[in-house]
Amino acid sequence: MPSSGLRLVLLLLLLSQLGAAIQWLTAAAAAAAEKGGGAWGQQGPRPCAGLAGSLAQLCRRHREAMPCVARAAARTRFVCQETFARRRWNCSAPEALAAGTKESAFLYALAAAAVAHSIAQACAAGELPLCSCGAAPSEEPGPDFQWGGCGDNVHFGLQLGSAFADGPLKSSKAGVRAVRLMQLHNNAVGRQVLKDSMETKCLCHGVSGACSVKTCWKRLQDLSEIGLELKSKYLSATQVTYRHVGSRRQLVPKDAQSLKESELVYFIQSPNYCVKNPRLGSLGTQGRHCNRTSAGSDSCDLLCCGRGYNAYRESVEERCQCKYYWCCYVMCKKCQRTVQRYVCK
Repeated sequence: MPSSGLRLVLLLLLLSQLGAAIQWLTAAAAAAAEKGGGAWGQQGPRPCAGLAGSLAQLCRRHREAMPCVARAAARTRFVCQETFARRRWNCSAPEALAAGTKESAFLYALAAAAVAHSIAQACAAGELPLCSCGAAPSEEPGPDFQWGGCGDNVHFGLQLGSAFADGPLKSSKAGVRAVRLMQLHNNAVGRQVLKDSMETKCLCHGVSGACSVKTCWKRLQDLSEIGLELKSKYLSATQVTYRHVGSRRQLVPKDAQSLKESELVYFIQSPNYCVKNPRLGSLGTQGRHCNRTSAGSDSCDLLCCGRGYNAYRESVEERCQCKYYWCCYVMCKKCQRTVQRYVCK
């Protein structure tokens, strides 16, 4: 049996093979930026540039869906950074993130949810010739409303979205089976959170604004809400190992009897993200703004990792002395205010 130190080194080497599995996230975002946010897949001679293997094949078969993938990539990055803005790891370089950590688990789950979310909403908006509105809910409508409208097509979104998110991981060329199983598990968690986020939206009909009849449909919550739910799962993620259970090798929690399908899982402990280490996807916290009066993760004590912080004053312009005028506008003056800022050493 190799020593625990050697096993960790071997595991890190194996995890490094997985970097290309989430290539659609960075490739699609780069393509969208290059085309200035235009209709990606309809401009230029090489709309699938940057993608390889099964993803390139998917792109060629579903070029009309690629703007959805590009939007999902951009939304994944935005929501990730928004969700972790006040923590040491703030998702500022997701493409450089070390695989196998809790942060990697969150990112895979969010990306899997984002691509399905984007496709489902594009179907309802009539942007894709492949699909249309989602099917009417199977549950009986209430006494005061009827099903109608155009709901998000979650079924099609999950179907095509899983092809993009899971496709590369199902190939043996994608790396070690244990790591592929881990990422497939986290992708499934992200999609389940997406499905659970469905909510009922209604529109009133009636004379003079009365709500005598309501038409309702199902729609997905904003991806930011899904990100918050996944963050709570990130905070309670389960560390796993890959070993024989009976005649099969499978993911097994290190400190529990069985693995729940709703849990995010990871293999290796995360770095503390205090110091810059590109190999581990850590940019460090030097130069980050902190909150001197906070007791949370954005406090200067926690965010600056005990190194201390520098203070400086900054003049900011803001609206002030606003007045409402009938009818119907507000006028404000512009005022200068000096604020104190704190930056990690």
